Amino acid sequence: MRNVTIRQLRTIEAVCRLGKINLAAAELGLTGPALTLQIQQLERDAGVALFDRGREGMVPTGFGLAFLEAARSVEDSLSALEESISAMKGLRKGRLRLGVVSTGKYFAPQLIAAFRKHAPSIEINLFIGNRAEIIQKLRDHEFDIALMGRPPRDFEVRSQVFGDHPLVFIAPADHPLAGVLDISRERIAEEQFLVRERGSGTRISLEIFLSAVPRRLEDLGTEMGSNETIKQAVIAGLGIAFISAHTIEQEVKLGRLVILDVVDTPIRRQWFSVSRRDRSFNPAMQAFERFLLTEGARHLPVVAKPYPANAFG
Repeated sequence: MRNVTIRQLRTIEAVCRLGKINLAAAELGLTGPALTLQIQQLERDAGVALFDRGREGMVPTGFGLAFLEAARSVEDSLSALEESISAMKGLRKGRLRLGVVSTGKYFAPQLIAAFRKHAPSIEINLFIGNRAEIIQKLRDHEFDIALMGRPPRDFEVRSQVFGDHPLVFIAPADHPLAGVLDISRERIAEEQFLVRERGSGTRISLEIFLSAVPRRLEDLGTEMGSNETIKQAVIAGLGIAFISAHTIEQEVKLGRLVILDVVDTPIRRQWFSVSRRDRSFNPAMQAFERFLLTEGARHLPVVAKPYPANAFG
């Protein structure tokens, strides 16, 4: 394998991504036969089949996926090398591919704007998606850094805390529990919940919180695909929700939503910056990590749990 070339690895990556010889060849500026010969030569050298050929196209085998992982690691290393050389030359330029879970979209623009004041020459490409999408793209080397509530556990990552992530119960302003103090876990469990998809961080935290209430998890509530949909449904009176406090700053200020005073809440989780452990840190990644560590928490929304005016009178 020491004789494998970068061109061959890029060929494998293009075929895996596009699934067709002709599409990969066009992207790489080769003819179809020339690209096929490259793959066949690599398969002979490795002594394994890298693709299953079928009517639907080229599907990577387990060996092919191993080569794909190597190709992406090599590209990451080359990018890091290029940016390190630029930094040593004093150019101080770079590019950061940043993934953010959907809950983070409420603070990510402000965070990026603040960072750009420190490093105006670093270009940031931002992608926002649900937790499963962000983890998959991080696994596939499509991000340099991802911001999320819980680091993945099924592959090796580096993680760093940069701020608190409080989770709260919310209701419309005219809800019977609005303004009630010390609502018990059993009482809140009687309500109709609006919840995110399975596997989301807030849903997992809600399931843990309600797990002590008998049979409550058997029918947790109505599932909705985004925090925005959940907020609008709560405002409309369709139920209550357990949600990140960072997503409701404006609605609370406008009086459209209230935070319920449930015992043992807010549940305090944390925000993490996450990168692959096998990923070389380039100067842009180093600069962003330093910024998050020293200033990231300052740019997170702050929503305090309100109490009625007569609570302590």
